[in-house]
Amino acid sequence: MRYLLVSLFFLALLPGCFRPTIPISTGPKYPIDIFYENQSPGRLYEVLQEMESRKELPLDKSQNADGRMLSRGNTMQDKELLLARLSLEAQKAGADALVNVKYTYYTTKTMNGYLLTGQAVKYRAEN
Repeated sequence: MRYLLVSLFFLALLPGCFRPTIPISTGPKYPIDIFYENQSPGRLYEVLQEMESRKELPLDKSQNADGRMLSRGNTMQDKELLLARLSLEAQKAGADALVNVKYTYYTTKTMNGYLLTGQAVKYRAEN
């Protein structure tokens, strides 16, 4: 019984000894810090400017049939592309981060629309 308990103890520790050979990505990397509207950078900053990125696309035939919408066409790739574009614009404006980022998706009878807003900010020097 004692050997069984010792064996179970070592088996429980074993998975912690190995690391994956390929690092697991936690998502896309942007040139500046990104904080959504429910997050805070945890440091003082100064707002440089309001930022906005939008894109509208006509509905395609696979999204609409017999007057019913079958698919909205909203993908994570679309959102990430808009956020990458917005973060590059903020970086060019001298920002260290985007805060209060909000993503909105809307659909009309003929269009898909994406809107991404946020504030480009510069961190204040810590004293």
